[in-house]
Amino acid sequence: PTGRHTAILGPNGSGKSTLVKLIAREVYPSVRDGDRGGLRVFGRDLWHVTELRGLLGIVSPAQEGDFTGDPPLESFEAVVSGFFAARGLGPNHRVTEEMRKRAVQSLDLLGAGHLAGREVTSLSSGEARRVLIARALMHRPRALLLDEPCQGLDLASRRRFLESLRTLAKSGTTLLLITHHIEEILPEIGHVLLLQNGRLLQQGEKDRILTDAALSAAFGLPIRVRRRDGWYAAVLD
Repeated sequence: PTGRHTAILGPNGSGKSTLVKLIAREVYPSVRDGDRGGLRVFGRDLWHVTELRGLLGIVSPAQEGDFTGDPPLESFEAVVSGFFAARGLGPNHRVTEEMRKRAVQSLDLLGAGHLAGREVTSLSSGEARRVLIARALMHRPRALLLDEPCQGLDLASRRRFLESLRTLAKSGTTLLLITHHIEEILPEIGHVLLLQNGRLLQQGEKDRILTDAALSAAFGLPIRVRRRDGWYAAVLD
């Protein structure tokens, strides 16, 4: 639901990325006898794909290759062109001052303002991810869908980035965070889906799902969960 920040948690191969594709209508669920096989997004079963994707800001590792190939693309242009759902700006794209201002704000929010002017191919994977997230914010989506958003970030960069996501969560943008690290689950996220082998193992309030027993069952290892100031951490027991 809009406004309910949610984390989708599970080990590699549990189906997290497939669920992202289902939400974005890149793939569709199979239909069994007596089962509609639907997946509701923003309370609706049926969507025109273009309309739905206009309401979702989606960032996944698979997108990075689209912006690091030829011809080279400058980082600020990569962000601004998000207004037009294009890779870079074409002759028919009219960029307004408001668009430029919003692009600057998005980059600054993610601590990436200094990357403007550099080609995406010259960035580290963590820097490129921040540029793509800034791009996803351009059309002010109702929800931001983040598939492993901290991949490629060092510890300090990850923490700064997570604090930026907290700002987004408080501003009204619904967050759907896909991860296999409970350390990335923000204090503002209250609902967790726990996946295993392509199935929903458990879902519910964060405090009820992020337990020693639940995570040990999902990951197949003895795990102990620790909590501090609204953040969670997992250690092998």
